[in-house]
Amino acid sequence: QVQLVESGGGLVQAGGSLRLSCAASGRAYNNYAMGWFRQAPGKEREVVAAISPSGDRAYYADSVKGRFTISKDNAKNTVYLQMNSLKPDDTAVYYCAARRSLLNYAYYSDSHYDYWGQGTQVTVSS
Repeated sequence: QVQLVESGGGLVQAGGSLRLSCAASGRAYNNYAMGWFRQAPGKEREVVAAISPSGDRAYYADSVKGRFTISKDNAKNTVYLQMNSLKPDDTAVYYCAARRSLLNYAYYSDSHYDYWGQGTQVTVSS
């Protein structure tokens, strides 16, 4: 079992930045692909970014390309999402997810993930 705990959410003005963290319990973290997803009120959950187990492959949703950066620190069992130039449309609950994978692949579908955190709220005011 893997437990995921997100942190770093909050209220920020448009144009500002936040960094989300997701700490994972368990061993062999370097065998886990990680993803960040978000869900806004009344909308379906959508992928934001994903990263491969080794951390050298990443996927980004078109809506966040050039503004968000996902990174993974296997020594600290932690994945990060650096969010810059935030917009009100980025307001959502952000979830991190994990999937054990022998393939060095960044999975972008939520159906690929087995473990989920409880979520952290990000609110961007205009």
